[in-house]
Order: sequence, then structure tokens, then C-alpha cells
Amino acid sequence: MERPPAAGGPGGHDAGGGRRFGSVELLAVLLVLLVVFRNPLASLISDARLQTWTTVFVSVLVQAVPFLVFGVVLSAVIAVFVPRSFWARALPRHPALAVPAAGLAGVVLPGCECGSVPIAGSLIRRGVTPAAALAFLLAAPAINPIVLTATVVAFPGRPMMAVARGVASLVVAVAMGWLWLRLGRTEWIKLPHRPDLDGLSRGNAFWAAVRHDLMHAGGFLVVGAAAAATINVVVPERWLSSLAGNAALSVLALAILAVLLSICSEADAFVAASLSQFSLTSRLVFLVVGPTVDLKLISMQAGVFGRRFAVRFAPATLVAAIVVGTGVGAVLL
Repeated sequence: MERPPAAGGPGGHDAGGGRRFGSVELLAVLLVLLVVFRNPLASLISDARLQTWTTVFVSVLVQAVPFLVFGVVLSAVIAVFVPRSFWARALPRHPALAVPAAGLAGVVLPGCECGSVPIAGSLIRRGVTPAAALAFLLAAPAINPIVLTATVVAFPGRPMMAVARGVASLVVAVAMGWLWLRLGRTEWIKLPHRPDLDGLSRGNAFWAAVRHDLMHAGGFLVVGAAAAATINVVVPERWLSSLAGNAALSVLALAILAVLLSICSEADAFVAASLSQFSLTSRLVFLVVGPTVDLKLISMQAGVFGRRFAVRFAPATLVAAIVVGTGVGAVLL
């Protein structure tokens, strides 16, 4: 049976040979509109609150995009160049033992939470048990050498802050991996369809994987950054000062703040150090929660693993990070 002609083709051409209105034409129209309406737009963005929103939005993207690109490229390398048999040899066969092994692997891979999401998705695609991939997802952004060094620099004279951060983050990652192993369901994870790479050369397969993951995860990163910028503008700063005097409320306040601010794990230690009105334990909770649960991370997890996964995994991780961070802080700080 002859298949009907496609409605449109690549490069903006329709089936009849004419050129349809595509992304290039849309970009050209937007540029023309920006030039025509530059004066009213300039007066609109001069508002102080909008300038703050723009600054935070751009800051989150500037911090996150390099690590997202790093994670996407590494994810493509894993998908194309690493054979499936490697993971069977690298990780213990028993899933319960593979979880801590995958968590410890985060020590040797510098990166932030934006990069670890596509890598974890690629690991699951390559046959790694989801519990181990999720342990890696949570551990890598928090216990890698760059993040721990930044924590030492941000808290001069308090090296135990970096130790407590590494210990608490690793415990949370392994605990969540084991919890997923015990209670998780395969149908809760729905990885987006990726174009079949098997029939392509390695070079073409690599770029196809990079383009797909970058466009997919990048869109959710923009949504998360916009949400974080909005929260930064809406939440009054005086609310934070009034909460610092209560030990329990200060822990909860900084945990929620870590979720809302969505700061990259490479930079959050300097923000935590600046919150000097809060206790060390509450600031440790801020550092443990941030790389595991924040707005842009939840958005990216929903995009890469599916909404059914995100609505279960993010709240459970938040509770675990608060409990473990508070306990480790009470013992070590």
C-alpha cells in the first residue's frame, strides 16, 4: 500500500515543494518586533523587580548550562561508545550492592545536578538498575571534588562542614537507592523516546543523542530557572530573618529555600555561608537538599523520567535530605 505524502519536510519545505513557516522565520519575526517595539520594551524592563527576576533567571542558566552540556555529552558517550557489557562488569551484580557502588562513583565525576539527570537516564537505558542510577543521580552533584573544595573555601576554618556535606549527601543517595529498590515500580519511570541509534555510524549517533537530550532537558531547565527567579522576587527577605531564631523552623526554612532558589551545587556553598544568621546545621541541610531537590531539578526529572516518577521521588528525597542532614549536623557540627 502506498503511504500518503507527509504534511511537511525537513528544512521548512512542505510536500508541494513550497517553504512553510518554520523556526527561522519565527526568529526573524521576533527580531523585527524587538526592533520596532524597543522603546516600550526598554521602559518595561526598567522595573526593579523585573530586573531582579532577569538577573536571577540568567544567573541560574549561566551556572547550569555548562554542566548540562557536560552531562548531555557524557550521556551521549555512554549511549554510543560504552558497550552494555561494561556496566555488568563495573557494578556488582546484586542490586543492593550496586546502589552504594554507584553512589561512590559520584566522587570521581565533577558536575552539578543538571548534568547528572541525563547521565542517570542514559545509565538506565544501558541496563543499569534504576536504583543504582538514582543513587548516582543524587550523589554526583554533592560529593564530587569540585563541590567539596568549594565548600571548604566558603567555610574557612570549618573543614567539618565539607565532611558533613559529603557524608550526609552520600547517605541520602544510598538510602534513596535502597528505598527505590524496595518500593519503586518500573512503570513509574517513563524515559522519553530517543531516536534509534543502532543503524547510525558512531559519529552520527553521538550527535543525534546530544541534540535530543540537549533540546529535551534544556527546555525543562528554562522552566525551572523561570520558576526559581519568580520565587526569588515574590518571597520577602524579612521572612527569612524572622525564622532564623527558631532551631526547627530554621532547618525547614533553609530546606525550602534550597528548593526554591535552585542554585547550582558548584555555587550553593557560598550562598549558605552568607546566611550567617542561621545555624551550621540548618545551613548543612541547605547544602544537602539543594543538589537533590530543587525546582529546576524536579522539572528536569519530570522531563527525563516522567511526571509519575517526579511526584514520588522528589518529596521522598526532600524528607530524607532534611532528616539525614539534621542528624549528621547534630553529630559532626
